Amino acid sequence: MSVTAVEPEERKRFRPSLAATLVTLAGLAVTIGLGTWQVERLHWKEELIARIARQMAEPPAALPARIDDPAAWEFRPVTVAGHFLNDKDLLLIARPHQGQVGYEVLTPFQRADGAGVVLVNRGFVPMDRRDPSTRATARVEGDTSVKGIVRVPQPPGVFQPGNGTPAPGSAWMRVDPPAMAAALGMGDVAPVMVEMLPGQGGGLPGAPRGTLAGIEPRVELPNNHLQYALTWYGLAVTLAGIYVLSQRKRADTGTDGRPDDRISGA
Repeated sequence: MSVTAVEPEERKRFRPSLAATLVTLAGLAVTIGLGTWQVERLHWKEELIARIARQMAEPPAALPARIDDPAAWEFRPVTVAGHFLNDKDLLLIARPHQGQVGYEVLTPFQRADGAGVVLVNRGFVPMDRRDPSTRATARVEGDTSVKGIVRVPQPPGVFQPGNGTPAPGSAWMRVDPPAMAAALGMGDVAPVMVEMLPGQGGGLPGAPRGTLAGIEPRVELPNNHLQYALTWYGLAVTLAGIYVLSQRKRADTGTDGRPDDRISGA
C-alpha cells in the first residue's frame, strides 16, 4: 500500500461541513442585521436630539388653545395665562433630588383663554412636604402667567408600572392627563404637560433649593446605539473567525473528521 506524500504547508485545508456553514450563516445574518438596525437607530436618535435642541432654542410661544399634534409641541418653550387650582394638587413619584426622596407637584392651571385646563409641573417637594398645608407659602393665587417647556406624557413601558386607580391623595407613577382629570372631576384637559421653568416664584422659604421652584429643562435621551452596533458587528467578526478556524481540517480527513480514502490512498 502506497501513501501519497503531503507537503507540510498542505497538512490542513479549509473544508467546512454543511451543518457548520448553515449555523454560521444564520448567526451572521442575525448579528449583522442587528448591527445595521442599531446604525439606523443611531441616525434616528441623532436627528431626534438635533430636533429637540432646535425646538428648545425657539422663543416662547403662546400655548395654543387646541393641540391636535402634541408631538409637534414637545420641548417647545411656551407661555400660558390663567390661574392655579391650588386645591387640586397632584403628586407624581420623582427621582431623588439633591439626596432627598420626594415628589413632583402637578397643579391644574385654568387657562384664561377659555381653553380648559393644562397640568403644570411646578417642581420637587421632599416627602415631609407631601401634605398641602406644609407648602401653603408656595401657593400662587390669582391671575398669573407661566413660562415652561411642553412635555408629552408617555405610555407605561415594560419596566414602568401603570397608575392603576390611585386612591385620593396618593401619588401617581406617571403623568396621565385624562385619568388625572377624571380623578379630580375636571372636564377638558390638555393632552400635554407644561414643566414650569425656574425663577418664577412660589418656592418654599427655607426648603431645599429647587423646591416648588420649577424644573430645569431636561432631555433624557440615552444614545448608546453606536456602542451596540459595534458590539453586534464585533460578534459577527468573531463568529466568522471561529468558523474559519474550526473548519480547517487535516488534508487526509473528510469533512466529518474521518480519514479520506481519496487522499490517503488506502
